[in-house]
Amino acid sequence: MKLVSFNSHNGEETGLFLNNNIYPLARIDKSLPEEMALFLKNWERNSDHARAIQEAILAGKYEEFAIAYNEQDLLAPVPHPTSCRDGYAFRQHVEAARRNRGVPMIPEFDQYPIFYFTNHNAVQGPGEIWCMPDHFEKLDFELEAAVVIGKKGRNVRADEADNYIAGYMVMNDMSARRLQMEEMLLNLGPAKGKDFTTVIGPWLVTPDELEAYQVAPKAGHVGNSYNLAMRGFVNGIQVSEGSVAQMDWTFAEIIERCAYGADIFPGDVIGSGTVGTGCFLELNGTGKLNNPDYQEQWLQDGDEVVMEIEGLGRLVNTIRRVDTDFSLLRMKKQG
Repeated sequence: MKLVSFNSHNGEETGLFLNNNIYPLARIDKSLPEEMALFLKNWERNSDHARAIQEAILAGKYEEFAIAYNEQDLLAPVPHPTSCRDGYAFRQHVEAARRNRGVPMIPEFDQYPIFYFTNHNAVQGPGEIWCMPDHFEKLDFELEAAVVIGKKGRNVRADEADNYIAGYMVMNDMSARRLQMEEMLLNLGPAKGKDFTTVIGPWLVTPDELEAYQVAPKAGHVGNSYNLAMRGFVNGIQVSEGSVAQMDWTFAEIIERCAYGADIFPGDVIGSGTVGTGCFLELNGTGKLNNPDYQEQWLQDGDEVVMEIEGLGRLVNTIRRVDTDFSLLRMKKQG
């Protein structure tokens, strides 16, 4: 199934995306909650009901509920995550970024998966992304996949962690690189370089839809892996390419670490980290390493950013600049 959250005259609703229509689930089945946050809290029961509705639609029922798909109505599939973590699962990205900085690959990457918490109240879906002037100091996209948790767990082992995944989404982990690099000199963060937005969408895809893409995880790893092509575009020009199957650490292994001694909850969103070639920071570094005259590229006001993952959809955003003179960079104390 593909589930969406969308704006309607009723407010925020959860819908089933099928045949280029959206079917508002709570209008069809009054026992279903309207909002995705509540839908995920009883995921097993509610998703069973939604599957039954999907089968009925395919058999010709409920056409009176169909709403023609309009991307402008979409919210993030999970508009109010209980938390938002982002992993660091692609060795190619980490290796390239470190090589470009002239430092060796860090051996700890191969010992355990890591993640950071970002601002779950700043999650957005398709549409305009408003950024402050300081964000445009090396504003970047990051092409990622993400999962949403569908049931509560604690001390979850990797070999059972895939059972906790309700669905998969495209993620764009936006980054203000100047703010990020400055504050991380203090060995804390990322914070202001990341907390202004994280983008997910366009819909939540349940794992059964991805079975045809399943492949073995990398040697020595545990959990489901999917060969889903990943592509990133800026203003119609492709800049990134990879596959979800290139993840060295699986989502199951990342979940195992997240849930060690801590609860995971329905509605938690967990990103994969950036695929190799999946951001300007890496692309610029590689370009300058190969050619000292390489011209760096960063996101600008008005740019269209498109993230595509096979089977998961196409996430489209337009970057917008807030008209203000408020600046953290100008507020810095000079010692």
